[in-house]
Amino acid sequence: MSEPLIEIKDLAFSYSTRPILKSVNMTMSRGKVIAIMGGSGSCKTTLLRLIGGEIKPTAGYVKVADQVVHKLGRNDLFRLRRKMGMLFQFGALFTDLSVFDNVAFQMREHTNLPESMIRDLVLMKLHAVGLRGAYHLMPSELSGGMARRVALARSIALDPMLIMYDEPFTGLDPISLSVIGSLIRRLTDALGMTSIVVTHDVQESLKIVDYVYFLADGIIAAQGTPGEV
Repeated sequence: MSEPLIEIKDLAFSYSTRPILKSVNMTMSRGKVIAIMGGSGSCKTTLLRLIGGEIKPTAGYVKVADQVVHKLGRNDLFRLRRKMGMLFQFGALFTDLSVFDNVAFQMREHTNLPESMIRDLVLMKLHAVGLRGAYHLMPSELSGGMARRVALARSIALDPMLIMYDEPFTGLDPISLSVIGSLIRRLTDALGMTSIVVTHDVQESLKIVDYVYFLADGIIAAQGTPGEV
């Protein structure tokens, strides 16, 4: 078993007095694709927000790269978040920026790289998702599957150690769905990062993941490898 990048221990979360998550335990290793599944309202996205430090647990902790997320100060939390990528449900591209500028955004925001190097890196990231030739297009000119691939290129812009995918297969046709699934697997293997896929698409997910957690009623109802599940 490779070393865990994420350790979740006795994690609980409540909205005021309403418990949402109850004593959840998970470990997620580097270089692995982990699926978090469950019905609508099973707090899958809440778990991603706890990992990213957007909200704080009621009890227990989330540890990422040996750091307890909710104990980090603002600057340390932002430093950790720079090593995380996020793919939102419908891509969430900046509609007024071209494909190129969408992928370049984080590089310009968080690094002092010269534009010539940013250009090379952006084209490399777009090439990794099979869209090098689409750099000049605007988001409105992209199909759903292409937009999701551009969002994926943007999420790997800074070579993160962790990427979180919130329902990456929603609204895609079967071919695009399969392309996105295999891209998630390939990029995870190539970059040695950890990928957490929140999804209710059991069939597609089981083809690409190493381990599955099923959430129901705020607890882990089942877990295991795809074979065991």
